[in-house]
Amino acid sequence: MVKAIVLYSGGLDSTLAAIVMVELGVEVIAVRFLTHFGCDTGENTAYLNDDIPHAEQFGFKVRFCHLGQPFVDLVKNPQYGHGKNMNPCIDCRILMLKEAKRLMGLVGADFLVTGEVIGQRPMSQRRDTFPVIDRQAGVDGLVLRPLCAKHLKPTIPEIAGIVDRRQLYRFNGRNRKPQMGLAASLGLTDYPVPAGGCLLTDAIYSYRLRELLAHDPNPSMRDINVLRAGRHFRLSETCKAIIGRNEADNDFLETQVTSGDITMQVMSTGSPLTLLTTTEDKIDDALLRLAASMTARYSGKKHRDMVDVSVFRGIDEPMAIKIVPPASEEKINALRIEDKGAKGNIKPV
Repeated sequence: MVKAIVLYSGGLDSTLAAIVMVELGVEVIAVRFLTHFGCDTGENTAYLNDDIPHAEQFGFKVRFCHLGQPFVDLVKNPQYGHGKNMNPCIDCRILMLKEAKRLMGLVGADFLVTGEVIGQRPMSQRRDTFPVIDRQAGVDGLVLRPLCAKHLKPTIPEIAGIVDRRQLYRFNGRNRKPQMGLAASLGLTDYPVPAGGCLLTDAIYSYRLRELLAHDPNPSMRDINVLRAGRHFRLSETCKAIIGRNEADNDFLETQVTSGDITMQVMSTGSPLTLLTTTEDKIDDALLRLAASMTARYSGKKHRDMVDVSVFRGIDEPMAIKIVPPASEEKINALRIEDKGAKGNIKPV
């Protein structure tokens, strides 16, 4: 039986591409590539668990593959540059296709499939970029894009007759109505609303990432993960404070704390969890007091003259109590890591 690897994000287009292949009698192994920055179509991590019912319903298998540190390295210095923010879309696609080619050999697949549509993404989904991406990934002629195939040259599986080109599509542009119509005809009714892209396309997140890399060219995965949560403040060249905005932020930050970290909270009232990160071995007392005053500013006791702020090693090992005045709005604004002109849409954790 003919077998194909489908690059599968869980979004509408990649799901349609997988189903179209199944309808044509191809055995589909759908691979979802994961990164520390979300997937490539409006990432919503809660939706990961909903991918499997599509596979069960339409008869294809799903595997997950984390791109890990190679993708982080790529984000820092992409050969083909960043998009509007920190998104290295062309290099990202090349890396995914390289990994898909490796998997293709492992499982004995005949070709690769993506849900890409000409003109849908301004950087990576263009008629002139598809050949560049395929060539750099070493998969010339092996990538079938069934949703826009009739706008492109026939691929090896089409020329060989193992895929009927007449049953492929000629979608193009950003209008999703044709895909929605195809979904309805195939019985696909449950799919996420198309969104703007991964976290690297978000202006606020991208600014935070640039700022982090400027101070620490080789940040830990934890420091990258926490960029998506809370309010971020630069206290010194080597020290940052991340202050939770809500309970979800606090819960997420708590999962990121290690035994060597310093955290803060105001007890007996509503309070953010504050996580301090540093590239040095120790945080001096002046910075601890500054972070404590900022924690007090966002607590339920922010209107008091002085506030007791509990300092912990890790989450629950008491270190000290700092009695400080809540930070002023001027101090908060001066330290906040924020591009004043950026408009982003970082989803709450």
